[in-house]
Amino acid sequence: MVEVRWTVQANDDVENIAEYIAKDSEKYASIQVQRFIEATEVLETYPKTGRIIPETNLENLRELIVGNYRIMYAVISDTRVDILTVHHSKRLLSNNPIID
Repeated sequence: MVEVRWTVQANDDVENIAEYIAKDSEKYASIQVQRFIEATEVLETYPKTGRIIPETNLENLRELIVGNYRIMYAVISDTRVDILTVHHSKRLLSNNPIID
C-alpha cells in the first residue's frame, strides 16, 4: 500500500478551487473536492496509473485528469506519492511554481 501525501501547495489549490466554485454553489464546490479525493485514492494501489506530465517528460512526475483539472503528483518511492498541485487545464502551466 502506498501512502498518498498532499503537499501544502496542493491543499491550498483545492481550497482555492472550492472557494471559487462556492461563490456560485457550495454543493458543487463540495462535490468537486470529493472528486479530487476519490481520484487520488487509486494511487494507494496503483501509483503509476497517471500519465507522465508531458511538459516534464519525467517518469516520476505524473498526473490524473479530473474534469478540467490536472492533479499532478510525484512518485517518491515504492511506498510514497506526493500530490504536488491541482491545476486548471486552461491555465498556463508555466504560471504554476511547482513546475519549474
